[in-house]
Amino acid sequence: MKTIALAADHAGFSLKTKIAAYLEEAGFEILDLGTHNEEPVDYPDFARAIGKALQQQEADRGILICGSGVGACVAANKMSTIRAGLCHDTYSAHQGVEHDDINVLCLGARVIGEELARELVSAFLAASFTGEERHRRRLDKIKAMEGEG
Repeated sequence: MKTIALAADHAGFSLKTKIAAYLEEAGFEILDLGTHNEEPVDYPDFARAIGKALQQQEADRGILICGSGVGACVAANKMSTIRAGLCHDTYSAHQGVEHDDINVLCLGARVIGEELARELVSAFLAASFTGEERHRRRLDKIKAMEGEG
């Protein structure tokens, strides 16, 4: 069983609760990092929580939800070892893992519906990094960029 860190801001709260139920139904352990209601909050706080959970190996992957998914994705990618991808199609959700080794799936609750979100989560969690040399080489270049000014 994998542990999935799950977080959202106020705009993503409703979709987060539906994704949590879907993950539990599928047999995943959930690390719920908030938010826990629709009161306005700042998405970078939840991106940081997901990032820390992954860095500290408290979870295997993360799912981060905000209104568009864009802000959460930008924030999450500021943390070292975090490779977040904003996906609104299933190809990107699995290919992002297979080629780019993304470990955080970002979703836009105001952009996609519940059924598509479930399909994206399923594709993301079912995928594995291929480890091909060309993909490793590209990831090494990305890692070298971390911390550049």
